[in-house]
Amino acid sequence: MNIKNTMQLSGETPTPLRAENANAASNTAPSSSAAPEKPRYELPDDAIILLPVRNMVLFPQMVLPLSLGRDWAIEAAQEAARTQRPVGILLQKDPQTERPGEGDLHRVGTVANILRYVTARDGGHHLVLQGEQRFRVIEFLKDLPFAAARVERIVEDDTRSTEIEAQFHALKQRAVEAVQLLPDAAAELVPTVQAIESPGQLADFVAGYLDIKPAEKQEYLETFDLLKRLQKLQWLLAHRVEVLRLSRDIGQQTKETMEKRQREFMLREQLKTIQKELGDDEEGGAELEELEKAIAEAGMPEDVEKQARKELKRLRAMGNSGAGESSMVRTYLDTLVELPWSKLGGHDVDIAKARAVLDEDHFGLDKIKRRILEFLAVQKLNPQGRSPILCFSGPPGVGKTSLGQSIAKATGRAFARVSLGGVHDEAEIRGHRRTYIGSLPGNIIQALRKAGTRDAVIMLDEIDKLGAGGFHGDPSSALLEVLDPEQNGTFRDNYLGVPFDLSKVMFIATANVLDTIPGPLRDRMEIIQLAGYTEAEKLQIAQRYLVERQRKANGLSAEQASVSEAALREIIGHYTRESGVRNLEREIGTVFRAAAMKIAEGTAQKVEIDRDQLTGILGAAHFENEVAQRAGVPGVATGLAWTPVGGDILFIEAQRAPGRGHLTLTGQLGDVMKESAQAALTLVKSRHLELGLDIETLARTDVHVHVPAGATPKDGPSAGVAMFIALASLLTGRKVRADVAMTGEISLRGLVLPVGGIKEKVIAAHRAGIRTVMLPARNRRDYDDIPQEVREDLKFVWLERVDEAAEVAMEASLAA
Repeated sequence: MNIKNTMQLSGETPTPLRAENANAASNTAPSSSAAPEKPRYELPDDAIILLPVRNMVLFPQMVLPLSLGRDWAIEAAQEAARTQRPVGILLQKDPQTERPGEGDLHRVGTVANILRYVTARDGGHHLVLQGEQRFRVIEFLKDLPFAAARVERIVEDDTRSTEIEAQFHALKQRAVEAVQLLPDAAAELVPTVQAIESPGQLADFVAGYLDIKPAEKQEYLETFDLLKRLQKLQWLLAHRVEVLRLSRDIGQQTKETMEKRQREFMLREQLKTIQKELGDDEEGGAELEELEKAIAEAGMPEDVEKQARKELKRLRAMGNSGAGESSMVRTYLDTLVELPWSKLGGHDVDIAKARAVLDEDHFGLDKIKRRILEFLAVQKLNPQGRSPILCFSGPPGVGKTSLGQSIAKATGRAFARVSLGGVHDEAEIRGHRRTYIGSLPGNIIQALRKAGTRDAVIMLDEIDKLGAGGFHGDPSSALLEVLDPEQNGTFRDNYLGVPFDLSKVMFIATANVLDTIPGPLRDRMEIIQLAGYTEAEKLQIAQRYLVERQRKANGLSAEQASVSEAALREIIGHYTRESGVRNLEREIGTVFRAAAMKIAEGTAQKVEIDRDQLTGILGAAHFENEVAQRAGVPGVATGLAWTPVGGDILFIEAQRAPGRGHLTLTGQLGDVMKESAQAALTLVKSRHLELGLDIETLARTDVHVHVPAGATPKDGPSAGVAMFIALASLLTGRKVRADVAMTGEISLRGLVLPVGGIKEKVIAAHRAGIRTVMLPARNRRDYDDIPQEVREDLKFVWLERVDEAAEVAMEASLAA
């Protein structure tokens, strides 16, 4: 929005009249000096001919040219010119309307005199108009070939109060200041503004010359109150002056910067000449020769080497200018040279050695180890085959990331890790375009550059925590090409601008949950689930790896500190409750820090940590037998749940109270669990005869179902059986066995439906001291996934119907 020295309009477009057109008046439009012709159409005395315009607003006292393009508008203008009548200029509400009706026009416009009517040689019709005064439409006239209306002319109030006088002088001062700030303002604009003595005329002049939207100008035109008009323009012009000041300052700074750069260029050229005279440019030539040699030895594909030599030629042409572009080209060439275009680091595959490495680094995980050894066997028989893209999914602390390092070690490949957690910029994957200083390749290319080989193992850590797509692009979509074996042979990084072969790279991704990974990305990976560890497995992991690792981390030797097996079992059972071993390692570290303090103080030469010392070091036990605490009263059942960090037990508590048969649910339950509770209550009521319940008593009983830990949202289809058992136990007064846990969804027919996460749930039950686990019969297929020692310790009951669960879970006798 700038104040301009000429008005720019559109729609009925005003165009400057050429000199040769000035005398080409239409035969139907006599000049103003001729006698007016008799009007063809009878109009009331208070009526005027209207000229609807698309994108312009005419103010009183303004002179503007107007081009006519619509036939009915031309006829209206000719009639007005012929009869020497003024016209009314009205703004259309919608510029696209070709033949506006009375509903398409604003009601306030400007009466204008036609100073000149010109027909150009190209057949165009042009007017020169001068605004006279505002008007308001009273009634549109019909049955005319053009628009006309009866109007009320608005008489300006000449009263000049003190406030109007103050606003008038302030507006004139700002208008002069704005005109002076314009870089191409006409010289006569300042005297014109200073010569205006009428506040209303000044307001209309400023509003007409402001570069604002036609709708805003129409708003000013319809503001009849002079004081309000002056106040609005005062605020808008003050804002505009500030913008013009800033623009002037920016322009001045830009000019100074350009002059500085020109001076620096001249100095560099002089320095270049001086260095040439002194022979100092020989060093730069030697560097370029060395770079050319590195390009030849990098083993680049033909098209990439061609691109590199082209950039080297550009670098030679720049010389020792030290310019920013020169450093960008040099950095780009260094990146190309350092990439492993043809270097492979893998050795001959030795299956037995690989198995030994995996067994040494990780306890258990037989399924994952077998899959890795299968891949190595295939690679040994078919070296040209494509590398798989594995995704290890499981709770934190189960060894997903360290497993990738072991794979690299077992295969003799280099290892690089790329953390994807929170990455929200597509350039982090594809790289930045070389359009500014500081551009870099994406994380994939940088990882390969660091690894130094084209067949490295790249760990894509936390792929489920990629940021969502937005202003910076979608990083998950950028990964599609990286992880597609059919496409990654020609992966194109934006920084490199040339294809790079990723087909030999072994990509391994890690994730806690799969739901947040987009479907197309998940489809490109082979998912391998890692469940939590049993207590026996945790004990083995602690004895084999964690104890020694934490002992070294705290500066101790085996002769100085040790932890007994009983102490480790106590830590596992009562100080940690997790699927992985991360917290277990922290607690072991706490134990060794206590030993290190004693040895450092000189109070002991050797510290042996046993079970009875843990309370003094770690405090009271963090976890107790919650199952035993909640047993002993009817209405409490133990369910099994799956969480992103592994399996867990879930208590369902029910209580009754006199009422009208209402069901209350608490514990921050999701919609699925709420529906399971409603279905369970309906199922209990439908079996009132089998359970020995009085249906009339049930109708007068309110039931409250609560799932503790209300601060944690809970949802899922696994609690149906536990809900039914809790309600049946409450209403029959029969206790639920404390050593029984269950999972499964129910139908209104009493069927037990299959659920997921069986392995994690069963391990959680075993960890909590459960002895009997009730599972849906259709989940027998998951039995082999359960660890052997867990299967041996637990009794499994396979449910077809909920009635079978009631028989096993509830005690026969009623509660006292």
